[in-house]
Amino acid sequence: MRTPRSTYRFQLTADFTLQHAARLVPYLKRLGVDWVYLSPILQAEEGSEHGYDVTDHSRIDVSRGGEEGLRELSEAAHDAGLGVLVDIVPNHVGVATPSQNPWWWDLLTHGRASRYAEAFDIDWEAGNGRLLLPVLGDDSLDALTLQDDRTILAYYDNRYPVAPGTADDGADAQTVHERQSYELVNWRREGTDLNYRRFFAVSTLAAIRVEEPWVFDESHAEIGRWFREGLVDGLRVDHPDGLADPGGYIERLSELTDGAYILIEKILEGDEPLEPSWPSAGTTGYDALAGIDRLFVDPEGEAGLDRLDVALREGVETQGAAADRYRALIHDTKRDVADGILQAEVRRLARDIERAGGLPTPTEKTVVQDALAELLACFPVYRSYLPAGREHLDEALTLALEHRPDLDAVLREVAEVLGRTGTAPSIRFQQTSGMVMAKGVEDCAFYRFTRLTSLTEVGADPDDFSWSPERFHAAQRRRLETVPHSMTTLSTHDTKRSEDVRARITTLAETPDGWAGTLEKLRSRHPLGDGPLENLLWQAIVGSWPISRERAQAYATKASREAGNTTAWLDVDEEFEESMAAAIDAVYDDEITAGLVTSAVAAVEAAGRSNSLGEKLVQLTTTGMPDVYQGSELWDLSLVDPDNRRAVDYELRSDLLAAIEAGEPPVLEEGADDTGAVKLLVTTSALKLRRDRPELFEGYEPLEPRGSAARHAVAFDRGGAVTVVTRLPIGLARHGGWDDTTLELPEARNGYADALTGRLYRDGSVRLAELLATYPVALLQRIES
Repeated sequence: MRTPRSTYRFQLTADFTLQHAARLVPYLKRLGVDWVYLSPILQAEEGSEHGYDVTDHSRIDVSRGGEEGLRELSEAAHDAGLGVLVDIVPNHVGVATPSQNPWWWDLLTHGRASRYAEAFDIDWEAGNGRLLLPVLGDDSLDALTLQDDRTILAYYDNRYPVAPGTADDGADAQTVHERQSYELVNWRREGTDLNYRRFFAVSTLAAIRVEEPWVFDESHAEIGRWFREGLVDGLRVDHPDGLADPGGYIERLSELTDGAYILIEKILEGDEPLEPSWPSAGTTGYDALAGIDRLFVDPEGEAGLDRLDVALREGVETQGAAADRYRALIHDTKRDVADGILQAEVRRLARDIERAGGLPTPTEKTVVQDALAELLACFPVYRSYLPAGREHLDEALTLALEHRPDLDAVLREVAEVLGRTGTAPSIRFQQTSGMVMAKGVEDCAFYRFTRLTSLTEVGADPDDFSWSPERFHAAQRRRLETVPHSMTTLSTHDTKRSEDVRARITTLAETPDGWAGTLEKLRSRHPLGDGPLENLLWQAIVGSWPISRERAQAYATKASREAGNTTAWLDVDEEFEESMAAAIDAVYDDEITAGLVTSAVAAVEAAGRSNSLGEKLVQLTTTGMPDVYQGSELWDLSLVDPDNRRAVDYELRSDLLAAIEAGEPPVLEEGADDTGAVKLLVTTSALKLRRDRPELFEGYEPLEPRGSAARHAVAFDRGGAVTVVTRLPIGLARHGGWDDTTLELPEARNGYADALTGRLYRDGSVRLAELLATYPVALLQRIES
């Protein structure tokens, strides 16, 4: 199996195609990248900016470059010695425009008689033999019309097929609609009555059943061809937790690709391990991201930020430690999801239990649904893989009994049914628990628990505030032993904030009182009545500054509606949103507000850049396989999608790289470097060293700085490549600098050279004031001769 030493992620669109990516291969080669990493390339919904709404598995997306584009990219990469990694989407397909999806169109035409009926996960009985499509603006069908010689049912711009023989008698549109295998219903029923499985709560993404051999074969035939023809070298698997049998799927995928390098998008909670039996190299790196972020958070700032968080929650229960508040919060947000936008999935689980024989004690269906929703709210990880992970179901039962002692008997009986490996209720519960976790935690609680928003990131617990160097080192050694080729990352298309935004926000833990004072002034000028949300919004503005008015407004709208406390997607509070928009506008229009923001930025910008460089170097050199998300080799102050999929200026990056190659080192004085060239220097130096001297990265040994400022440095030896980074830079400045702090380097006959500055270090002990005089980080490589 060919294994990458690093990857570089491209987000492909109609404006940035495979051909564009191919033309950038020389730049990636110069940067030091080992593999090109592509977002999904199969045919997606027309106009899709992300590609996760695949409509046709048999061909490469025309708008993204098509077959010719993949061949051009593959040839360019392979000729340059680079591999190709592609993101694939096995869980669901795009059905927003039915005519674009051949499988869905055939299903709508022929219903249960369609050969594709088995491909989709549909509860026909729940729809009285029909597939419910939540598209109507209300309960009226008056807008329905027959078009194209009565072969199409149209509802405004939505078009659906008419089954053969159902419109031949001249019946009106509503009568024809009654004869179809699908039923158009009010869109608000999607949360309660939908009878097909989907991706999370997105009804335009219908799940497919790749556990059926023929469904796997037909949906992966094109992917198999890529490997037979040598076009692609590895795969990234999107959302395998939505599948009925993730482990079995990955095994089949490994067979199809002849044991190729496979990564899975898996969210691990806490110390949860990746299933060791799966033929996968590891995860897409969120677990690594969480640890790296927390290494740079000052633990001494937790108490101050926690006091601020409590004070902001007027009228909200705030008793107990932050961890207790967070656990209570995510229980409630997950329960809201199970009772709300994913209630249809809970109802189907109850039907599955009934069809499987029911509970030992006859119980009302609504009570069974109540118990299921409570178990989902209490489930501690994304999902189990029974028989593996039974302990998670047991933990969920224990917590559910504490929350709902009135449901004691039914909770125990339901949990017993769910624990029976291989049954329909058991399988579906495992598929559903991750949906509830994602929507309740990442897409809601993360917008409500705003104590330090750099910690509210995918795959992380924000109540886990900071990691000591000792804890970080232990985690890296475990990764080396268990998943040495798993991806590491800092930014992705799914992260809530880019790495540089998080790095700047993280500095607030070093100045909690200062931030509290700034926030108080901003809130007094622009009170919104939602303290936690105000904390989130102003952290976002400071973290991403300078940000355009349009981007800031778009983020505020999304964040406030995801939080759902004061306004929501399905229940917009226009008065609140107008006040919020006015507060954002004031950053650009009001001199005092602008001054508060720019002063707050000035106080943390240099420290944020120090953190950015430290986190980047650690991520690129620690255990695992590092990925660079598109454009993040320079400063990237992006927020949640779609903000993080904006166009990247590669001409600028190439020019800056050329200057570095010409021996023009970037200058970083008092944190100033508006171009980001110093981050580019760190990135290219680390990538080239990993690519050209892989023997220096085969181990992991912590190194212990000594002296009065030792807590401000983190260092480790990968086996000849030594990483040294600054930690808690504001505190270091308060201390007065490195003073007497030193680092004992591992023995090396010929000493070390800093890949960033070229300086040589012959002695075993080096003063950090000297080593980190130019940049707050150093990457030393052992000199062999």
